[in-house]
Amino acid sequence: MNIGIIIGRIGGVDGVALETEKWMEVLKSMGHTIFTLSGQFQERPMDPSTETLVPEMSFFSPESFWSQKKAFFYPETDPQELIEHLNLYSRVIYKKILNWINERKIELLISENASALPSHLEMGLAINKVVHKTGIPTITHDHDFAWERGDRYVSPHKDINEFVDEVFPLRAPNSVHAVINTHACHTLKERYGRDAVNVPNVMDFNKPFGVKNRKNEVLPDHLGFKRDDLFLFQITRVVRRKGIETAIQLVHALHDKKIKLIITGNYADDAGSAYYNELVNQIHELKLGEQVSFAHHLFHSKGLSNNGEVRFSLSDAYARAIACTYFSTYEGFGNAFVEAVLARRPIFVNNYEPVYMPDIGSKGFKTVMIDNSELPESAVKQMAEVIYNPTLASEMADYNFELGKKYFSYDTLREKLELLIHKAKDAASANP
Repeated sequence: MNIGIIIGRIGGVDGVALETEKWMEVLKSMGHTIFTLSGQFQERPMDPSTETLVPEMSFFSPESFWSQKKAFFYPETDPQELIEHLNLYSRVIYKKILNWINERKIELLISENASALPSHLEMGLAINKVVHKTGIPTITHDHDFAWERGDRYVSPHKDINEFVDEVFPLRAPNSVHAVINTHACHTLKERYGRDAVNVPNVMDFNKPFGVKNRKNEVLPDHLGFKRDDLFLFQITRVVRRKGIETAIQLVHALHDKKIKLIITGNYADDAGSAYYNELVNQIHELKLGEQVSFAHHLFHSKGLSNNGEVRFSLSDAYARAIACTYFSTYEGFGNAFVEAVLARRPIFVNNYEPVYMPDIGSKGFKTVMIDNSELPESAVKQMAEVIYNPTLASEMADYNFELGKKYFSYDTLREKLELLIHKAKDAASANP
C-alpha cells in the first residue's frame, strides 16, 4: 500500500529521524511504497519522486519559531493574536497535507512525533484536522510527550494549555499509538484510556557496524591523539540530560593519561551553549584538556565528506571505542545503547528512570551500571577492569550482541509494524 510519513525533519542524527528511516526501510522490505512529507531534509538532497517539502512544517520556520516563542517563552499579555496565528498557519499546512494525500494516493498515514510533542503547534493541529476529516488509518509514532519535558510546554496562558491538551497527543478514533517504552504505554492508558503498541528502537543486526578498517584506523590522528590511546566514546548530542559531566568525572577518576574521552555530537540543541560551557569549565578545573575532545566537526551520520574535508561516520566512532559512556539521566528509549550493542562495544550506563531497567536492563545486558549519576569507587574499578581487560570486554560485548539481536532487531520491528497496520485499518473501519 501507499504509506505517507509526516515528520518535521528527516536526515541528520536526530533520534526521531533516525528511527523513522529504519521504519521506512522495513516497511519497504514488506512491499509498501513510502512517501515522505517533511519541513526539512537534512544533510542530503531531496528525492522529488517520493519526498515532498513543506517549509512551514520546519521547526525552524518563522511561523513555528514565532508561535513557540509567544506560547512558551516570551508570551504576550493577550493570547488572541497567537490563537489566530495558529489557526491561520495550521490551515496552510492542512491544505498541503490534504493535497499530498490525494496526489500520492496515501492509504495509511504515520505521524512521526508531530502528533505527540507540541514542538510545532501548527503542524500538530493540521495533522489532527486531517486525520479527523479524512478518517484515514493513522499510526502516531510517539517518541515523547509534553509532560515528559517538565515545564517546557507549559504556557502562562490558559487557552494555550487547553489547546495543547486537546491536540497533543492525537486521539482520533481512526488512529493507533506506537510508543517507545513501557512507561509511555501505561501513561497513555491512565491519562486517556488509549492502548498503545510498545515498539523499541532497533538496529539492523545483519549489517556490519562498528568494524575497524583503513579509514577509521587514522581517526586518532585527526583527533590529535596517539593510535594506542584508550578511547572512551560518548556518542550523543551535547545536551544536559546526556550526563556527559559523569563521563568527564570518570576520566578524572581513572588517573590514566592514555584514557581519552571523545564526544561526537554537537551542541546545537543546547540553549545558549550553557551546558557546553559548564562542561568546558569542568574539564578546565580537572585539568583534562588533553584527554577530552569535542569532535563533532569530524563526524557525519553517514561519514560523508564536507568540502573535501575528511569526515567519519558513527560506525567509525564505535569502531575505535574501547567502551562507550552512556550516563543519561533521561531517555525515551536509548538509541545509542542499541548502537553500542550492535557494534559489540562494552557500555557504562546510568540507570535512567523510568525507562532503562523496564525496557532494556531487564533483558539481561551485561554493563557497568551506576545509579543517580553517582560514580562510586566500586563502579570505577569495574569500568577499569573492562577497559584494561580486552577478553572481558569482548565477552560482555558478544553476549550483549546476541541479546540485542533477539530483542532489538529489524525482525522485531517488522512484527510490530504488521500489528500496527492491522490495528490502524481496524480502527478506521470501525469509525468510518
